[in-house]
Amino acid sequence: MPGSIYKVIELVGTSENSWEEAARHAVDTACKSLKDLRVAEVKQLDMKVENGKVVAYRARVSLSFKYDASYQKSWSEF
Repeated sequence: MPGSIYKVIELVGTSENSWEEAARHAVDTACKSLKDLRVAEVKQLDMKVENGKVVAYRARVSLSFKYDASYQKSWSEF
């Protein structure tokens, strides 16, 4: 039996409240359209600043999901 293959993508989640909520938002949104989501890794945290005040927290998240050979959609469409 051959090993498994995974695709890795990067998303940026945002939140007005926290980095944790921003990361969770990225994962929750990805789960709506990706099957077999396996690992989420926070890669970078930053904040959006306007007029000297933090207005949003952003979390860049790498997500991996299992490759499904029966799925015909091109990877460039993700």
